[in-house]
Amino acid sequence: MAARKDDEQHPPGFGRLGTRVLEYAENVVYAGIALFLVVTALVLLVLAGKSTWTLISDVSETPVLELLDVLLLVFIVVELLFAVRTTVEKRELIAEPFLLVGIIASIKEIVVLSVEAAGAVGTGGFADRIVEIGVLGVLVLLLGVTSLLLRRKEREPDEGENVAADPERAAG
Repeated sequence: MAARKDDEQHPPGFGRLGTRVLEYAENVVYAGIALFLVVTALVLLVLAGKSTWTLISDVSETPVLELLDVLLLVFIVVELLFAVRTTVEKRELIAEPFLLVGIIASIKEIVVLSVEAAGAVGTGGFADRIVEIGVLGVLVLLLGVTSLLLRRKEREPDEGENVAADPERAAG
């Protein structure tokens, strides 16, 4: 029985040493990704501070948009960092943080495009921007529904679990 359990933990052709080496390499890669994401978030926060400073002297649309754009990028980077941390902790890829990154990135683009569309009223570019905003809006809805369905699935018991204990579930 112990040999079978050992076989399930280690892929064919890999012994314990091979599995440990791969796990170590995986952790090094994840640590590198996390480090770059942290540095990126810090750089973006410095840029947000610079945009805020510009906003004090120039109260116009441009610095406000730059600040919002940078802050939304910070949210995206932090969500990616959370996804890396969750992947390392649980040793499985979780889809929800990536769905949230997609939602935030889409909303970021919607905000930028809506301001650009307001400036392009009466030109040919206005219709193109409105179509892009519509497509991104549908994408946000689809990503949101997907996230909702994933959360519902997580609350449900796994298939086949407790079937023997509940004859009604087994029958129907």
